[in-house]
Amino acid sequence: MELHTQFKQLSEKINQLKDKIETEESTKHAFVLPFINILGYDTFNPTEVIPEYTTDIGIKKGEKVDYAIIQNEEPILIIECKNWKENLTVHGSQLFRYFHVSKTRFALLTNGIQYQFFTDLDEKNKMDEKPFFEFDISNLKDNAVNEIAKFHKSNFDVNKILDNASSLKFIKEIRKQIDTEIANPSSEFVRLFASKIYNGRLTEKIMEEFTELVQKAFGQLIGEKINERLHFALNKEVIIQEKDQIEEPEATRINTTEEELEAYRIVVAILRRKLPTHRIVYRDTQSYFGILLDDNNRKPLCRLHFNGGKKYIGLFHNDKNENKQPLASIDDIYNYEKELLETVGLYEVE
Repeated sequence: MELHTQFKQLSEKINQLKDKIETEESTKHAFVLPFINILGYDTFNPTEVIPEYTTDIGIKKGEKVDYAIIQNEEPILIIECKNWKENLTVHGSQLFRYFHVSKTRFALLTNGIQYQFFTDLDEKNKMDEKPFFEFDISNLKDNAVNEIAKFHKSNFDVNKILDNASSLKFIKEIRKQIDTEIANPSSEFVRLFASKIYNGRLTEKIMEEFTELVQKAFGQLIGEKINERLHFALNKEVIIQEKDQIEEPEATRINTTEEELEAYRIVVAILRRKLPTHRIVYRDTQSYFGILLDDNNRKPLCRLHFNGGKKYIGLFHNDKNENKQPLASIDDIYNYEKELLETVGLYEVE
C-alpha cells in the first residue's frame, strides 16, 4: 500500500480517536508508533526502535528521549513526543539538549498530529532552532509525503536528506516572506515595483498609493491563477465525461441503487466484528454489486445480484467460487452472518 494511502488512513484514525486520548503515553501508542511503522521500522524490534533511549547530558544521567530509530547500531533519528493537545513551540529546547549528546543528524518533535524535523545545518552537532521540514498529518500534501518518504527504512540516506534539507529550509522561509509581503507589503517590496513603473519621485504619498496597488495586483494575480486552474480542471472533467458518454451508451451505464447501498451497510455492520470499516469497499458493475476486502478484486467478500427480478447474495467459501443464495428481502443478509465472517478468514490467514 502506498505511503499516501497509509498516512490518510492514519489521519482518519487520529480524527476518530483524538477526543478520547488524554495522555502523552496514549498519544505515543495511538498516533506516533503507527507513524513509525509506516516508515518501515518495526516498533517491536529493539534493534530498530528503542523506546526511552538514554541520552546522558553532562552530569545529568538517565536523560531519555522517547524513541530512537537505529541503523547499524547507531541512532539515525531521535523522536520526542508530546500530548496531541500541546503546542510544540514550547518543547524545542528539550530536544535540543538530547540532539547535542547523541550521534544522530536528525531529530523529530511531534504531538502525533504536527511533525517537526530538525538537523544541524547552521552548526554541526548543534540542532537548528527552526525545523527544516514540518507538516500536519491531518492536512497532508503530496509534496510532504515525498519528503517523508526519504525517512523510510528502504530509502534512508543521510547525505541525500541533508542535501535536500537546506533547500527545504530556505524554501519554507521564502514562502513565509512572500505571504507576509502579500498580506502587508513592506516599503522595500513596494519600491521594487514602483521604481520600475513610476518615473517620478517616490514621495510618501506615492508610496502609500503603490502599497495599495501592489497588494491589489497580487490579490488579483493569485485569484486569476486559481480560477485558471479551476477552469482547466473543470474543462478536463467535462471532456472526460463527454468521452465516457460517447464510449458508453446510456443503457449500459451503472446505476447504484439505494437498496444496494442499504444492503452494503448491512454487510459492513456484520463484518465490523472482524474488520475496520475502511477495509470494506464496494464496486458496482453492470452484472453485480461487489463488496471487496481492501478494494481488491481478488478478495471478494460477497456479491449482491439485485438487477433481475429476484435478489441473490453471492457467497465465497474455501474454493472461492461464488455460491448464490436467494434473498426475499435485504434483511435476509443477516441470515448469512456466519458465512460472511468465515469468508474474511480466507484472506486474513493468507
